[in-house]
Amino acid sequence: MIAVVYSGSKSAFWKISNEGKTIAECTIPGINPTFNDQKHILYLLNKTNVLINHAESVKKIYAFAAGASSVAMQNSLAETLNLFFKNAKIKVRDDLYGASLAACYEDTGIVGILGSGANCAFFDGKTPEQNNYGLGYILGDEGSANYLGKILLKNYLEDKMPAALRKKFEEKYNVDRPLILERIYKKPGVQNYLSSFLDFYIDNRSDKYLEQIIDQSFEKYFATYLMPTAAKHPNEEVHFVGTVAGNFQDRLRLVAEKNDIKIITITKEPIYNLLNYYSN
Repeated sequence: MIAVVYSGSKSAFWKISNEGKTIAECTIPGINPTFNDQKHILYLLNKTNVLINHAESVKKIYAFAAGASSVAMQNSLAETLNLFFKNAKIKVRDDLYGASLAACYEDTGIVGILGSGANCAFFDGKTPEQNNYGLGYILGDEGSANYLGKILLKNYLEDKMPAALRKKFEEKYNVDRPLILERIYKKPGVQNYLSSFLDFYIDNRSDKYLEQIIDQSFEKYFATYLMPTAAKHPNEEVHFVGTVAGNFQDRLRLVAEKNDIKIITITKEPIYNLLNYYSN
């Protein structure tokens, strides 16, 4: 029995398979070893019945997590998972490697992540090329869910949001300036809080004002991540992975066309491709 997990900072998607058949699955809050300590990760695992029920039966785990880019972080997460899955051999890599494998399998290509965070790399069929991206929600993540959330809140606080949309926003979230600033500057889990506002974009996807924000965010992503990578690796196929890319495929493809980029595939939930890869 094997388990595959793909985790961004916001959510971790689990699938458990036996002899090529999925027998259990669940989604829990993200398990990012950079932000989450061992105690917190074990707490999340121990409150999830699906994982508790299969903990002793799982023999191999393939885990791909945001924040696990260094060997130290990979070993740290593997040790934590081993405390829960005591009979399993565990392999941990970062989410960029998981996204590359899900998009390309063993072929080459350029893989962009647009989920709760953002990243991009050339994949040579074995490993993603090292880059200077992956700076997180404070210094980077242009185009991601937390970036879109940040822009939305900034425009709301600066009273730049159209009146009708502002009313919808206040009715949905029941927030004001003091509450937002306290949540961002005085409480933990800021990146997840910012990412949570992706739902507002999805619920109002036809709103022209929000479309403009999305397009501008994608333009920043292409200028920062995709175009420099494509310049180094011309003629490589381009793939995208993640919830933002999956939910706004039409906008993403339009911005790509403006930049003379053809997107081959967009995979909203890479966990399915990863499970298929390791099950076979």
